[in-house]
Amino acid sequence: MHEGSLIRVEPVKAWPQPALEALHVSESQRRYVGRVADMLADAAVCPGSEAMTIVHDNTVIGCYRIDDSARSVSGRDFDQPALGLRSFFIDRCWQGRGFGRAAMDALITDAMQRHRYAGLLVLTVHTTNTIALKLYRRAGFTDNGELYHGGHGGPQHLLLRSLP
Repeated sequence: MHEGSLIRVEPVKAWPQPALEALHVSESQRRYVGRVADMLADAAVCPGSEAMTIVHDNTVIGCYRIDDSARSVSGRDFDQPALGLRSFFIDRCWQGRGFGRAAMDALITDAMQRHRYAGLLVLTVHTTNTIALKLYRRAGFTDNGELYHGGHGGPQHLLLRSLP
């Protein structure tokens, strides 16, 4: 059995704070993701934002955030209801085992089930983050050529994925 097949996603509130704050990315990835504690605090005060965990077996191995409006990540609206995805990461100790792709599959399935109104999932990825860009493309995201220049991270690709 592939390790990634045991991946599920669930709301952060199901896990104790220390388990979440123990998650880390490598120094080179931190500029893309930030600190987990900051992401959790921000999600807690932003209406329509939900922090989610990525769980392998019974261990939290990553996090991400879903916003009920893609405007939060793209700075604009879309022709159809769209969710925003941000701060997706797998803990540095769990990287390189196929969990990123399995987590994207679980995330997309969860988004389709819990956010049936949404027809689109939108994210931005820094132009230099080639590993993440490859993962998102393999998960069905497309790059329409538009760059997002908001925020402090520099230019980012705007990626879109239909949610059937």
